[in-house]
Amino acid sequence: MNKFGNSTTVKIKFALLFIGSLIALGTWYYTQHLVNKLQEREKEIIQLYANSLEYIARPDESGSDITFIFQNLIQRIDFPLILTDANGKIVSTEAGIGYKNIYFEPDIPKEKLLELLSEKLKELESEHPPIEIKAPDGTVIQLIYYGDSAVVRKLRFYPYLQILFALVFILIAYTGFNFIRKNEQSSIWVGMSKETAHQLGTPISSLMGWNEILRINYDNPDKVLDIADEISNDLERLNKITMRFSKIGSKPELKVESPYEIIENVIRYFERRLPQIGKNINLSVKGDPSLKALLNKELFEWVIENLIKNALDAIESQNGIIEFNIKQKNGSLIIDIKDSGKGIEPGNKKEVFKPGYSTKKRGWGLGLSLSKRIIENYHDGKIFVKESVINKGTTFRIILKRTI
Repeated sequence: MNKFGNSTTVKIKFALLFIGSLIALGTWYYTQHLVNKLQEREKEIIQLYANSLEYIARPDESGSDITFIFQNLIQRIDFPLILTDANGKIVSTEAGIGYKNIYFEPDIPKEKLLELLSEKLKELESEHPPIEIKAPDGTVIQLIYYGDSAVVRKLRFYPYLQILFALVFILIAYTGFNFIRKNEQSSIWVGMSKETAHQLGTPISSLMGWNEILRINYDNPDKVLDIADEISNDLERLNKITMRFSKIGSKPELKVESPYEIIENVIRYFERRLPQIGKNINLSVKGDPSLKALLNKELFEWVIENLIKNALDAIESQNGIIEFNIKQKNGSLIIDIKDSGKGIEPGNKKEVFKPGYSTKKRGWGLGLSLSKRIIENYHDGKIFVKESVINKGTTFRIILKRTI
């Protein structure tokens, strides 16, 4: 069981890590694709700017109207650029002519500005190769050095920030899940301990009672034999409890059984011990004894016992009923368990099957949770609260696959 559980947990962790890695790589690839597209667009704008300068530099275009170029092209450039001569020397320290979108403190001395522009030029040169501006004869007359816009820079670092945030979130989630898992495990261990004590309590109490009765009736052979039979039943029950707990976590063997007969046997066991709780409870089973289903007898008995105990605790008056009704419908075998207890609040109909949930002061809160696991996980069936009315009673329903 532990090996299986650990193996499954490891596989799930690797699967989540793999999926997370795919998401991170996909985000990185897509963002880089956008960055490359934006860089290509900016390069095209710079090339167009260079072509415009070449156009202006032509002798035959000296009188042309270049207003359109400045209004619709140069004014829209939002990334840093520096204009130099063919040797890489800055042609002007005037903003908008020698450089653009590079901001310095106002009234900075020209020598200091030239020094800062030279440093910026080296930075831009490391980012992209310069765009050449050529004369009509093909001679390079100027160079345009440019860098990435603010949008491109932000997009470049965006996937790394996203991955960092994702890692922080995963770390917080992992820590939180570990804390929750430890708390759940602690609750389950406490609940399982109490469930074990609860399971053992009934036959042990009975054995102690039979022992006292045996001492009183030692000289009555018929009574002694009757008590001996009941002691055997309790010893058999202790053996069943051991078998039940040993089957948790392993795949149980299912056989064709009659739910009616199993329920009847459990009722018969409880009827002999009901006087000990001081209540007058009418336990009964109705339906067709010939209806069969694939069951594990020991585990299914456990479910029936848990439902009876739950009903007994819910019945707060001296008199009450617990009734089982077995029927078939659309190829399914249906078992309704009705009691005359205090009922369940509408908002708690699903909560009652959660580990640790209990309204009893001495509650262990694991019986119905185990019952749900046994029916749904081991018998591929369903169990739920069919209906419940406060102070009138509750009906649980079990649905199993019927066998012919």
